[in-house]
Amino acid sequence: MCTYTKSYKYNFAAKFHTHKNRERNRSLKNSFRLSLRIIADFSGMGLEERLTDLHKKNEKTEQTGTICVHAFSDLTYISPVVFLYLLKECYTHGTLKATTKFRALQHQVYQVLHNDPQPGPSTFVIQCLYVLPIFGIYCEGFSHLIVSALRRYLKLATNQADSLEAKDLAGQLFLDIVGGSLNHDERIVVKILEVFDVKLINIGKFMCHAKEMNDSSSDAAKKFVEQYIFGLVESQSYMTAVSLLEQFSIRQSGKSFLFTMIQSKEFKAADKWATFMGNQMLCVLVQEYIDRNLLKHAYDIIKKNNLRQEFPDVYHKCKESSLKKLAEKGCWEVAEAKTNGDRQLLEYLVYLAMEAGYTEKVDELCDRYSLTGFLDVNVPEASLLQNRFLHLNELAVEEIIWVDEVDGLRNATCHIEGCKVLGLDCEWKPNYEKGVKPNKVSIMQIASDKMVFIFDLIKLFEDVPDVLDNCLARILQSPSILKLGYNFQCDVKQLAHSYGELECFKHFEMLLDVQNVFKEPRGGLSGLAKKILGAGLNKTRRNSNWEQRPLTQNQLEYAALDAVVLIHIFRHVGSHSQPATGNEGHEKIEWKSYIVSQMDNIKKPKKGMKSKKKPKEAQIDEHCQSS
Repeated sequence: MCTYTKSYKYNFAAKFHTHKNRERNRSLKNSFRLSLRIIADFSGMGLEERLTDLHKKNEKTEQTGTICVHAFSDLTYISPVVFLYLLKECYTHGTLKATTKFRALQHQVYQVLHNDPQPGPSTFVIQCLYVLPIFGIYCEGFSHLIVSALRRYLKLATNQADSLEAKDLAGQLFLDIVGGSLNHDERIVVKILEVFDVKLINIGKFMCHAKEMNDSSSDAAKKFVEQYIFGLVESQSYMTAVSLLEQFSIRQSGKSFLFTMIQSKEFKAADKWATFMGNQMLCVLVQEYIDRNLLKHAYDIIKKNNLRQEFPDVYHKCKESSLKKLAEKGCWEVAEAKTNGDRQLLEYLVYLAMEAGYTEKVDELCDRYSLTGFLDVNVPEASLLQNRFLHLNELAVEEIIWVDEVDGLRNATCHIEGCKVLGLDCEWKPNYEKGVKPNKVSIMQIASDKMVFIFDLIKLFEDVPDVLDNCLARILQSPSILKLGYNFQCDVKQLAHSYGELECFKHFEMLLDVQNVFKEPRGGLSGLAKKILGAGLNKTRRNSNWEQRPLTQNQLEYAALDAVVLIHIFRHVGSHSQPATGNEGHEKIEWKSYIVSQMDNIKKPKKGMKSKKKPKEAQIDEHCQSS
């Protein structure tokens, strides 16, 4: 306690306080002593015992709240120590998670600042910041809490006299922290300077023993701050250094400082510093990013600071790179929106669609934006050779059958029930709006060896929900049919969300998620197909409009391929599941242990976990032999 009631000693030239400062410190010391007596009085009243009794009655939270409301309703006679002590009690006796408690207390402190803290809200917070280090582990969190609450308070209510007084006190507080008399994190230092809007003149008042201010005090303050910032740079605390340079409007550092931050990958600090310095430094930053091939960072700076005219080629190059990544993920609608109608970017998107073989997207974009001249464009041979994809005819599929009426549904079910192994998959229209529920599953693909049935779930659910429920239950809940999926828990969750009224999606029997059998390669199912079968899958149409009717032939083939490829991967797994002979290079694949029967919520089994359902083993062996 005595550490914070002594006269403050600085490690710089100014070592004297004015008479006013000494009186303030003496008053603060008396306040601390009074606070300790009040805390003792609280303890004598049995506060801890009452809290313990209430905890046993599971009413701890309500009582803590009662104490807060009673003690904080009028802060006229509440000292900083008592205030912080009760704040700590609220936090330690709360039952919510730490983040939730922190936010609740922050809001409560904001409200409390309206209850006449003395000598004023801003000054009261400064006094709290002087006291907080005695609270140990709570110091850093509570410092951010009360300063953030004050920031919010000052947006709506200000006391001119209190604000001016607090600004000077914040300057003194800054000197005490930097000088080592008080221990606060450097991040709270920045926040104090920003919230109280401390300038060099406020710091300079406490660096000279003379009552009258003169130029030398401001110069001394600037030299002191610059020396402190230099130390931050030396310790690589770049963001804090930049924040202080901006706060005190110090512009002496130049390109070398910027390059140092970039070299250290402190991009946010570099961006903040260049923005503070102005357009010339921003252009230097963008060019440096370009030279280092950091195009995403360059693009962000160009977009944020409206530098498109200064770097037109870079802007389009970055946009094209972004469009290409979206196209590779199959997010064509998002990519189209990102063009913002720019004809050059739209033409590039058409080229990407041509390169991917997405002919219907090419036609769609050309018609919508009246783009011409693409019919004669030749796609480079290298891109075709580089993207070797698996085709449906390579898997000997004889027929794709669209099922959207009751007779077709019954016929498909009869055929499927005679199969031993099936491949399952689902598709639905993507939704890119935040906060909006995902669209209903549109189609479900069920593949046998030679045929793929594509069920129009939306239409069948509207027309014959009972028949659909019965038919799919006979398939999905059959213990004699092995169902293969890839990351199928995602499909199950979406099916249950889309068609919660149906019982068929609430229980599955004999389900094998192929994803769990192998160490998942990059690229999902396409990557696994490339690893096992030698060629990947063209995922260009993954995020196309699956609710449009009729689906295009390319969409039908895409959907069918996703389901039937699972059977071919499974056959490869089965043919390589012989016991290990000890020879190097031959790995035993324990795929049988991944077959599970799940109800309601599907969970991934742990790799290597053996199935406890012994009666299934005979059925599994039968499926392996028949496949």
